[in-house]
Amino acid sequence: MTVTHGRPLAAEITDILVAHCGLDADAAARAPAASLEELGMDSLALLELSAVVADRWQVQIPEQTGQLSIPAVAELVARRTAGPGHTENSVLIAAPLPLVWDVTNDVARWTELFTEYARVEILHRDGDTVRFRLTMHPDENGIAWSWVSERTADPATRQVRAQRVETGPFEYMRIHWRYAEEPGGTRMTWVQDFAMKPTAPVDNAGMTERINANSAVQLAVIKERIERLARDGAAARGPAAAGCGEATGAGDE
Repeated sequence: MTVTHGRPLAAEITDILVAHCGLDADAAARAPAASLEELGMDSLALLELSAVVADRWQVQIPEQTGQLSIPAVAELVARRTAGPGHTENSVLIAAPLPLVWDVTNDVARWTELFTEYARVEILHRDGDTVRFRLTMHPDENGIAWSWVSERTADPATRQVRAQRVETGPFEYMRIHWRYAEEPGGTRMTWVQDFAMKPTAPVDNAGMTERINANSAVQLAVIKERIERLARDGAAARGPAAAGCGEATGAGDE
């Protein structure tokens, strides 16, 4: 469910607190950064707020709401009513599907494929399922983000299902990789479905923008690197093999 508002959500939260919880509107106006507890809202008032919010927006707010200001409560409600995040990005790679599949599913060598990963540690393998830890290059604040993910490849359908095991700021993060032969090469598609935790520094909409922007960068890098491998491989096989590959089309070996 997505909520649209004709007036600021903080104003609606204030109205609920005044009408149902005994909030002094003037006191709230004088101290907009004050927490609900500092504004005199006791446990009964917070229970009433939770009940009205749940009835109006079908959103559950945490017990620690009393430590939040009215704008912070409004932001929390907005995040939880915004709906989950969803992105879909793809790239056409001028290379045979088997090559694209093999290179992009060689997780241990992702530091050579992506520009954002500094280290990959394989934790466990079970058939076509691999669990691994990714560590990124340090960000502008010097923080090297790291998490554990798991992915299962299906060579028969040329699809991969992946998810974060250590979710960090996400409630969940699931990724579906699809591969398909097209005229001119192989199309690789990433579909990501996720939701951010209420405590995350960015909401679903903000993370959607970040993922779309970063996916465009990484897909372009992957395209360039795999196409270079394809050209180098064709050159190594010689003109006759290269010509045969062009004649039969992408995906044939």
